[in-house]
Amino acid sequence: MAISFTSSERPTIGVEWELQLVDHKTRHLRQEAHELLAALPDLSSGSAHPPLRHELMQSQVEVVTGICETVEEAKGDLDRNIGRMREVLHPWGTTLTCSGTHPVDDWRDQELSPGERYGELVDQMQWLARRILTCGVHVHVGVRDREKAVPIVNALSHYLPHFLALSASSPYWGGSDTGLASARSIIFGALPTSGPPPNLPHWRAFEEYLETLLRAGTIASIKEVWWDIRPHPDFGTIEIRMFDGIPTLREVGMAAALSQSLVELFDHQLDRGYGLPSPPPWVVKDNKWRATRYGLDARVITDAHGTTVPLRDDLYELVRELRPTAARLGCAEDLDLVSEILDKGASYERQRAVVADGGSTSDVVDLLAAELRSGDPTRAVSVPAT
Repeated sequence: MAISFTSSERPTIGVEWELQLVDHKTRHLRQEAHELLAALPDLSSGSAHPPLRHELMQSQVEVVTGICETVEEAKGDLDRNIGRMREVLHPWGTTLTCSGTHPVDDWRDQELSPGERYGELVDQMQWLARRILTCGVHVHVGVRDREKAVPIVNALSHYLPHFLALSASSPYWGGSDTGLASARSIIFGALPTSGPPPNLPHWRAFEEYLETLLRAGTIASIKEVWWDIRPHPDFGTIEIRMFDGIPTLREVGMAAALSQSLVELFDHQLDRGYGLPSPPPWVVKDNKWRATRYGLDARVITDAHGTTVPLRDDLYELVRELRPTAARLGCAEDLDLVSEILDKGASYERQRAVVADGGSTSDVVDLLAAELRSGDPTRAVSVPAT
């Protein structure tokens, strides 16, 4: 089975940001996605890829950028459309938040979104799909040649713990502390075609693998392959799906900058004839778990012999290595937020700090709402609901 790949001449980016609809007073999720999309028809319809879309639950929406040249352009795109959403939601007493899981609400209280696709997913996956009350951020980066896609995916798999730990925002599930930095990675990771990408040698092997899954009936289309990182043939991109729900626009920019810089670096290394790293599957799987459990405090495995280093140290070194590439792409300032997050805390740490200071999980929701309003995790001030 030949799979065509719509190559991109430049490392363009696109961002998909899943958001929660939250009642300002009660802090509980509100099932208003259908009404919100109906109130903004110019954003939710009229094209094959509208910027505002349904997610699995009626308490969630997804805002999607167009094809952007820079991280700054992508952030501006998201900010404009979120502003439009706020204009509609404010009179309803509804606010927007984003985290990998809602700190308080139960998946059993949610309404499923309309649409044949979601009905088929729940029919097939049952409980595994019904409990996906989670949010994430997906970043697409354009790749110039399909033959580069699989080597770049393999190389990026080394950075699954880096992506996850920086964005981990789901320590709470149903009002309880899970002890994890990212409960979302466990909940979504239970789906049979999710998880780390398989280590494949080249594009032809990718085609053969997908053909086997289709023939076996494991998937009905390529869209049902939910790997943490995957080639997206229609868009001509590498799609990084490892990020937890990200609370602020500035952190979304950080995730986009990290993704774009890594893909661009690997693309140029292939042009120079370099071989890219391809970590063993057991290392990739173990490192993902370590970030899921310990977040930024994980020690990650760096080679097949079991050598480990503190993830925080590895991230500082990664920023130093990527800064020249980020500067050429115009996203060095966005990348530098990594260092601030290491100093001031990722979302899961900021959320737990609220409870450690005597607050409740409802107060955590207030923090998340304040952070999304401010767009900056270092400046948000939580204002309790009235």
